[in-house]
Amino acid sequence: MTDFCSLEGRVALVTGGSRGIGRAIALELGRAGAQVIVGCRSEADEAEAVAKEIGGRAVQADVSDPEQAARLVDEAGDLDILVNNAGLTRDGLIARMSDEDWRTVIDTNLGGVFATCRAAARGMMRRRSGAIVNLSSVVGVHGNPGQTNYAASKAGIIGFTKALARELATRNVRANVIAPGYIQTALTDVLPENVREALLGATPLGRLGSPEDVAGAVRFLCSDEASFITGEVLLVDGGLGM
Repeated sequence: MTDFCSLEGRVALVTGGSRGIGRAIALELGRAGAQVIVGCRSEADEAEAVAKEIGGRAVQADVSDPEQAARLVDEAGDLDILVNNAGLTRDGLIARMSDEDWRTVIDTNLGGVFATCRAAARGMMRRRSGAIVNLSSVVGVHGNPGQTNYAASKAGIIGFTKALARELATRNVRANVIAPGYIQTALTDVLPENVREALLGATPLGRLGSPEDVAGAVRFLCSDEASFITGEVLLVDGGLGM
């Protein structure tokens, strides 16, 4: 059903769309009627499979490289929707964190958002229409030991998006943030049972989220039903951030 939060006829780019949360977002936007371009860094076969499922297409690019990010946006065409989901972790305590682990996370998670938004903004402003959703994390709101690089990148996305929303608002281009809590993915599947139980205990709804929980929120923020929402941070975290 595409009547509510329909994205019929719109062109959407989802970075990091080959698996996990990105895959769920790409599929949800496709079901909403959008023509979806699935961006990926290395999982080309998985991205192609996602694109095939919704009649979209896949484009391979590393968004941490500004030139590749610009090429990705250019190949996607006239975008109505940009969803920045690509990201990675290189966890470690600050006393032992390498310069490379710091730079890799910042360049991909925050630098990639900057590069794709910069590339997409001009076209959206010219057409006076567009919706940007950047994926942050509850870690970017509250912090987490052993993740100073990741937390900095995700907190940076929030500040970046709020400033971007103010810049683009006069051209009817909206920019918002989704901050997921603990979501059932391959990363959480390998957590020790005691860690998993602690996460569930801290989450009022008493369960991990699903990628589809995040995807539904993204679809809403991309739709006309959210046309008066910009510069906001929507926590999809089961109440963890209350």
